[in-house]
Amino acid sequence: MLRGKKIVLGVTGGIAVYKSVDLVSRLRKQGAEVRVVMSEAATKFVTPLTFQEISGNAVAVSMWNEKHEFRVEHIALAEWADLLLVAPATANIIAKAANGIADNLLSTVLLAAPKPMIFCPAMNTNMLLHPATQENLNKLRKFGYIIMEPGSGPLACGTTGAGRLPEPAEIVEFVRYYLATQEGDLRGKNILVTAAGTREPIDPVRFVGNRSSGKMGYAVAQAAAERGAKVTLISGPSAITPPPNVEVINVETTFEMMEAVLQRFTDTDIVIKAAAVADYRCHEIAKQKIKKTGDDALVLVLDKNPDILKRLGELKTKQVLVGFAAETQNLLENAAQKIKKKNLDMIVANDVTLPGAGFNYDTNVVKFIFPDGKITTFEKMSKLAVANTLLDEIKTLI
Repeated sequence: MLRGKKIVLGVTGGIAVYKSVDLVSRLRKQGAEVRVVMSEAATKFVTPLTFQEISGNAVAVSMWNEKHEFRVEHIALAEWADLLLVAPATANIIAKAANGIADNLLSTVLLAAPKPMIFCPAMNTNMLLHPATQENLNKLRKFGYIIMEPGSGPLACGTTGAGRLPEPAEIVEFVRYYLATQEGDLRGKNILVTAAGTREPIDPVRFVGNRSSGKMGYAVAQAAAERGAKVTLISGPSAITPPPNVEVINVETTFEMMEAVLQRFTDTDIVIKAAAVADYRCHEIAKQKIKKTGDDALVLVLDKNPDILKRLGELKTKQVLVGFAAETQNLLENAAQKIKKKNLDMIVANDVTLPGAGFNYDTNVVKFIFPDGKITTFEKMSKLAVANTLLDEIKTLI
C-alpha cells in the first residue's frame, strides 16, 4: 500500500524525534517518497541534515527561508502529498491544527492540505490527559483526521504512563492499514476467520485436541487486514502473535467458538473457517485431576461436538462461506462431500501427510474445490501466499 505514495512527515519538538528518523527510513523501504517538514523546536533535537540524508529530499523548516524548494512552499507541499503524517505530534501542534492556527511552516502546511492526515501524539501523560488536549484531539477526529493512540510506558520525563510515541514499525503498519481501508480491494468487507484447534477438557489438567497451530488462519486474517477488510479472528489456543489491525476473540472449546461465530455471522460478508475444531468432547469432565491407578487403562466416553460449518451453511444468506479440509486419505472425495453437505461456496483442501503441508508448517500445499466440481491445484507455497491466493478467488465469488 505504500509503494509510490507521497508522504509529508511533520516532525515537532519532542524527545521522541529520534524515532522519526527510523520512521522515514522504514517508509522509504516500503516504497514511499517522503518529504520532511520540521518545526524549529524539532531541529534542537535532530538536525535537518539527518532527515535530508535519510529521506533523499530537502527538509523544510521555515516560512522565511530564501532557498525554498518551491515558490509557495506550504501550498506546494500540501498539494504534493498523498498523505500527511505528524510524528511526533506535540500538544502544541495538535492545538494549532485543531484551532486553525498557522504561525509556522508545518502548521501552515497542515491548514492548507485537503488530504488525509494522521497524528501520532507524544507527550507527558498529564499533558495528554489534560481536557484541552483531549478536546483538541476530538476536534481533529471530527475534522476527519486519524489519531494513532500513543503507547504507554516509561516517559523521558521520568514518569510512567500514556504518551509514548509508538515504535516506527508500528506507525508504518498503522499507515499501511489506513491506506488499505481507503484503497484496498477488500475495503468495506467484514471478514470472519476462525483459526487454530479447540480443546475439550478431560479434567482440570488434560484435554482432547489436535495438532493445529493456527498458522493458516492467522495468515488469512493478516492478508485480509492488509487488503483493507475489517477482520475478526476467532482463535482457539495458539502460541502465535495475532496480526495487527485485527479484532481477536480467544476461545477454547468448540461450543465457545460456535457461540462467538454465530453472534457475528449476520453482519459478516465472508467467513473463512480455517480452525481445526475438536469433533468430540468428554461426556463427563472430571472436577479433579484423574490419578493413575495401577496399570488400568483410562476409558473416556466422547460425545460428538456440533458442526459449526454445517450450521453456518444452513443459516447463510448473503455470506460467502469457505471451509478447509485437512485430510490424510481420499482428499478429493472427502472435500467434495463436505462442500455439498455443508453448503459451502468453496473449500481449501490439503493432504496433511505431504511434506510442507498441514499443521505447524509455514508452507502449505492446497487445492481449491468448488460446488460445480472445478478443482484448482497449487504447488507448495507460504501460508501467507495461500491466504492471498484464496482472497483473490473469493473476490470473484462476491
